[in-house]
Amino acid sequence: MDNSTLALNGFPRKYRLITANDYRKVFSKAQKVSTPEFLFLYSTNEKADSRLGLAIAKKQFPHAVDRNRIKRLVRESFRETRPAIESTDIVVLGRSKLLKMNNNQIRKQLDSLWSKLILKKQTSNITSSSKG
Repeated sequence: MDNSTLALNGFPRKYRLITANDYRKVFSKAQKVSTPEFLFLYSTNEKADSRLGLAIAKKQFPHAVDRNRIKRLVRESFRETRPAIESTDIVVLGRSKLLKMNNNQIRKQLDSLWSKLILKKQTSNITSSSKG
């Protein structure tokens, strides 16, 4: 695998929320998109790229294999959706109802939430630009 393929398929640091402060900024001024299975908290950042943070709690998912499966599916869907989302920090929280879902069902939920998030961002951008 060459570096260009890795850049497209990987999850490099520049696309991740790393520090507690990164997460704090999102939690403090978060907008929300949710389903019974997921909660997406997001806020605009000053960077050109969008970044993803995961909050998949051990309390909700006691088995590491379940937490890792959820995180892998979220990261994969974010990689595919990232070009359509600009300058946004996103924290994804999982809810215990995910344990009853298979991978295809989870992917459909994620695709639906990314679409809602993109639509909400576009709507808020139009609203804010018409005010100015």
